[in-house]
Amino acid sequence: MNKIKKSSKRWPILYAVVLVLFTTYVLLDTFVIPRSYGTVTTAAAASPSASASTETTSSSVSTATVTDTSYSDENITITISTIRQDSTDIYVADIQVSDPSYLKTALADNTYGKNITEATSTIAEANNAILAINGDYYSARSGYVIRNGELLRNTSGDSTQEDLVIYADGSFEIITEGDVTAEELLADGAVQVLSFGPALVENGQITVSTSDEVDKAMTSNPRTAIGIIDANHYVMVVSDGRSDESEGLSLYQLAQVMQDLGVQTAYNLDGGGSSTMVFNGTVINNPTTNGDKVSERSVSDIVYIG
Repeated sequence: MNKIKKSSKRWPILYAVVLVLFTTYVLLDTFVIPRSYGTVTTAAAASPSASASTETTSSSVSTATVTDTSYSDENITITISTIRQDSTDIYVADIQVSDPSYLKTALADNTYGKNITEATSTIAEANNAILAINGDYYSARSGYVIRNGELLRNTSGDSTQEDLVIYADGSFEIITEGDVTAEELLADGAVQVLSFGPALVENGQITVSTSDEVDKAMTSNPRTAIGIIDANHYVMVVSDGRSDESEGLSLYQLAQVMQDLGVQTAYNLDGGGSSTMVFNGTVINNPTTNGDKVSERSVSDIVYIG
């Protein structure tokens, strides 16, 4: 009788142990264990890469003029400015290129997969980026993934998900995944598809309300966004936040910044601790990790000029 009682007590304990082990594995597999699905072809380095010094010469014998806040060669002009708005430091990169192929994306370790991450500055350096911002952190989210003309993921976890499509001609379009397949986008000339959102501005008009937020994020956050003003004229914006010096922005405040810059289409990328802008090899904003220290968070991808 005692043996039966002891045996019956063991089963709940064993069940609890198995449940804990399984839950631990699922969490590690989801958020920690790197899993490669294959390497990707990097975007060809079509333009000169900048150094942190005053001038540099590319392999194409094009001379670039570089300062702490500007870059200029025969194909690319970038001007960096900092504005103070809504008790927050906001970093604005105004970009003009001779050809839209200078606007590119790159993945951490040149690898498509899960939990494969590097700092924005590390990915930027590996790809000779003149200017870079963090991307959509595709590996932590569902949704379409097209990078540099290569279809990497064609499944959608949410038919209402808004994506930013960048076409071969450099134009931007906001699409909803339930309305079009990734294969159709690729056939239509999509070179990049970023899946985070939401859209901030369309046709020059703000498309978010004062109550809109990403999931359950705090109202004021570090933010990253990209927008287009007109043909081959782009804007990348990163804001500080979660610090005594900078409160951060709501989505609506970010949309206002983009609209004030004259963009016709603007899109919200991964924010919070991921928000990072790198120019000439230097992180120029103050990324906050865990809300208590200034340091870069590792991310899965970047958007860059190079």
